[in-house]
Parts: sequence; structure tokens; C-alpha cells
Amino acid sequence: MGAGSETAVDTRRGAEGEGENDLTIEQLAAESGITVRNIRSHRARGLLPAPEVRDRIGYYGPEHLARLRMIQELQAEGFNLKGIKRLLEQSIGPAEQFLSFKRELGAFESEEPQAFTRAELIARFGDEVDDALDEVLRSGALVPIGDDRFEAPFPSLLDAAEGVIATGVSLEHALVVLAKVQSGCRSIAREFVRLFLEDVWKPFEAEGYPEERWPAVRKSLEELRPLSLQALLAIYQMTMADQVDTAFGKQLERLSKRKS
Repeated sequence: MGAGSETAVDTRRGAEGEGENDLTIEQLAAESGITVRNIRSHRARGLLPAPEVRDRIGYYGPEHLARLRMIQELQAEGFNLKGIKRLLEQSIGPAEQFLSFKRELGAFESEEPQAFTRAELIARFGDEVDDALDEVLRSGALVPIGDDRFEAPFPSLLDAAEGVIATGVSLEHALVVLAKVQSGCRSIAREFVRLFLEDVWKPFEAEGYPEERWPAVRKSLEELRPLSLQALLAIYQMTMADQVDTAFGKQLERLSKRKS
């Protein structure tokens, strides 16, 4: 085995202890989901720090794993490897923090996804679910996972749909409303995110990311998510009350004009 070889070997710690870098390149690949070939390519491009070499074996640790995950996130954001390299060469701190903020801003309390067969969906929503399945999949309420099975990322959405249909609303009409609600929520979410970027992040960016301001920026982010939900719920309740008053006021007026 030549100098600098990264062939997997027994990595059990000896009596001296080797610190936190204890992953071979194969183990790093398994942890990160990135192939050994791509890890070596990232190293050759200067995107990944060199491993710690002990007994001619390269060992990786949390810093390398975090960097690989950051590269994956940036690629998912549309950056190519050349752009990622330029970004990392300028300053890795703001990029790491920004991705961290992005994760936190979208990290509302999630549900445990639930899988359903087509037969189970038909039993729950009726035969018309077959005709409406394409629309349901487009909405993201269900995701195909193979073998005629589907996963609901947010099962409570299906519970709500089932409850609405039980009141006498057709599945087709319920899906039309779902699409409109999604569109409205997308616009609302866009505005809250823009609020953070315009009023908090961009002034901070213009100041050159001063170290002492990071805690305040993070605090603003942490407060934005619950406040956005609180504002949305309050506005919805207020608006719903207005809509009910208007709609049922018209119905009462029609009733009053009916001939006895």
C-alpha cells in the first residue's frame, strides 16, 4: 500500500486515540451518500480539505462530512462546482450560515409520513380518487413510491380532505380548493421570506457580516417562523369571519325574498 493510500483498513482506535478524524474515505462515502470517486474529485478541485494522514491512511471527520453536505446543498440550489469553489474561496462562514438559516426557516414541525396502497385510498375517499389521482400527485399531497403505493408527507392533509368530503363536498371540488389554497400559501410564504431577506439579511450583508451581529440575525430568523404562523392564523380567522358574514347575509336576503 503506497503513501497516502485511502484503502479501507481496520480503524479501531489504539491506546493513544486519534481524535475525531476516524473515517476512511469509504466510510465517509457511506455517511455522506457521495461516491468515493466524487469525494476524490472534490479534493482534487480544492473543495474538500485534505484528510488527516496516519500510517499512510487518510482519515476524515465531521468537518469533511459537513463540507460535503454543504456542497450537496449548494448544488441543489443550482450552483455548479466552479461557482461553489469561488464561494468557498471568498468566505465559507456566510455561506454556511445562510444555508443553516435556509434550513431553519423552512423547518416547521414535520409529521411522520404515512404510506397507502391504491386500494386503501379508494376505501377512504371512494372510487373517484382514481380519476383525481394525477391532480393529487401534482399537489404534493401524495408521492408515488412504487408498487402502486403512495406516501403522504403530511397525513393530516388527507385527514382534513376526508373530513371535508364527509360534509358532502366532492373530491373534485375539494382538489380545486386545495390548488387555490396552495397558490395563496405560496404567495404568503414568499412575502414572509422576502421580509427576512430585505429587512434583516441584506442590511447585514451590506455591513460585511460582522461577527457580533450573527446572534441577532439568527434570533430574528428563529422568531420569524412562529410569528408568521401566528399572523397567518389571525388574518385567516378574521377574513373567514368576514366571508361567512357576507355569504350567509346574502343567503338570508334570498330567503327573505322567497314567496311563502
